[in-house]
Amino acid sequence: MEALYHQSNKHVHEVQSQMGRLESCDKQSVHLLENEIQARIDQIFSNLERLEILSSKEPPTKRQNAKLRVDQLKYDVQHLQTALRNFQHRRYAREQQEREREELMTRSYTTNDSETSIHIDETLQFNSSVRNAHQGIDDLLGSGTNILEGLRDQRKTLKVGNRKGRETSGDLCVSDVKGVSRI
Repeated sequence: MEALYHQSNKHVHEVQSQMGRLESCDKQSVHLLENEIQARIDQIFSNLERLEILSSKEPPTKRQNAKLRVDQLKYDVQHLQTALRNFQHRRYAREQQEREREELMTRSYTTNDSETSIHIDETLQFNSSVRNAHQGIDDLLGSGTNILEGLRDQRKTLKVGNRKGRETSGDLCVSDVKGVSRI
């Protein structure tokens, strides 16, 4: 286990020194160096898997220390992997900006260039669709208001009819009890 740990630790230091060279590397060899670094990182991860198995087989007195050393090595390698990804992302963004800048510098514009026209038809169509949607919602609200007013009128009519019905049936009940008829 010790030999594999020291070999992996040596690879980590080599990758760290190669990461320093990435910034000063020319455009043609940067991809080769990135691939070499990624291959080393993959090899270290493979070694770490074996080290984790070996550390669990260590005697109980050395096991915790071995696992701690392996975890520290794993932490360092993950940071190297993240640093490589960040470098690649920055490089890609820089290359994209250079391409866009070059495209803008080489592009020729004319007075009636079709790419500089404003798409008014699409905007007008969108505006009329929005206006139609607003009109439809206003119509729905108006219909709802009319329905509510009609229900209120029906409620008033039913209340009046119910009240008159109770008065009439109340008179009959009282007159039946008293023996006097009012009709």
